[in-house]
Formats: sequence, structure tokens, C-alpha cells
Amino acid sequence: MRPQGTAAGRRALGTAACGLALAAALAGCGGGGAERDDAPVAPGGVAAGTPAVPASYAAPLARSLPKTIAIPRLGVSAPVSQLGLKPDGRIQEPPLSRPNLAGWWKEGPTPGEGGPSVILGHVDANKRAAVFYRLKDLKPGDRVRVGREDGGTATFAVQRVERVAKASFPGEKVYAEDLDYPALRLVTCGGTFNPRTGHYVDNVIVYTRLVRS
Repeated sequence: MRPQGTAAGRRALGTAACGLALAAALAGCGGGGAERDDAPVAPGGVAAGTPAVPASYAAPLARSLPKTIAIPRLGVSAPVSQLGLKPDGRIQEPPLSRPNLAGWWKEGPTPGEGGPSVILGHVDANKRAAVFYRLKDLKPGDRVRVGREDGGTATFAVQRVERVAKASFPGEKVYAEDLDYPALRLVTCGGTFNPRTGHYVDNVIVYTRLVRS
């Protein structure tokens, strides 16, 4: 399925994204309670600092599956799996037994193609920091590099970091926004950990755009 290629495909992904909003909000969380986030990113707002650092944006790349993700500023270097839907309609998550594994939403564009690609990761797992534990610390201009099956690397520049309540997760914007450029969204959990439910109350979303290496 390549929904970014046609208007009909984008509409199909948009419909799916509406149904996935809650599922996405629950994905990539963990639940071991290793993190206690005292709101370094304002809910619904952007990371402190200046607007996104200007970059030399790149044209879309041909479709190629993601294999790895690296975030130099955070010391992240991890493999990337593929995520689909569970039988109950919720989005899959990387297994908690592999805290350093990220997951790409396989019904969307591959990283570097036109449109929004999405990679999810846990913030912690079984009281241990996981792949996206420090995602909230990214700043505009920071780089995210995705190694692709074709041997190339798609390099993205962070534009902004947003923290939203899970009840208000912007599924349509994250998964199905009609963009005319290649984008990558990184999603994990954040905010306060609720020991009663075993979940964090918010999601951290990083918005990036493809740039020249």
C-alpha cells in the first residue's frame, strides 16, 4: 500500500489515521516508570528556543524500507522494524523485550518519500530507558538519520517538538497530513507516569523534514 502516491490513497490513510489516533497515542510507551518528565516541553507547544533552524531541504527519495535510525545528539543507534495493525485495530508496538528497537508504520511513506513517515519507539521498558527515552530533549535543527534498504541514508532536521495529551493525539496530522515534501514524525510517551493505569498521560511528537546530507 502506497497511500502517499494518490489522492485516493491519502484519503484512505486519513480514514485509517482517524481510527488510529487513540492507538497511536498508546503506542511506543513502555510503562516501566523509569521516566519522570517535569514538562520540559509545554503541552501543545514547541520546544524552548528558536524556531526551526533553516536547512537545505531535499527532494523526495524513491521508496526504500527503513532499516536503522540514528539520532547523534541523543546517542541513539537502533534497528527499525515494521508495524502494522493488531487484530483489534490498534497499532502494533515494538516488543518491550527489545527496548532499543524502533518501529516504522508500514502503511505510510518510507522515510524520504513524499509525505509523513512515522517511527514509534518506547520511552522505557521494564524500568529501563528505551530507544526514545530522551526524545523530548531534541531541539530544532538536530539531525535524525534513517538507514535505508537501498544502502542510502535519509537525513532529517528537527523542526519542532510537541507534547500532547493522549486524549488529544493529532492522529490525522501525524499519520495523514497532505504534505508536498518528505517528513518524518517520531512518537513516544511523555509527561507524568500514572501508576494506576500503568501509562504515561502524554505523547511526545517530533516533527522533522528531509534535508541534504
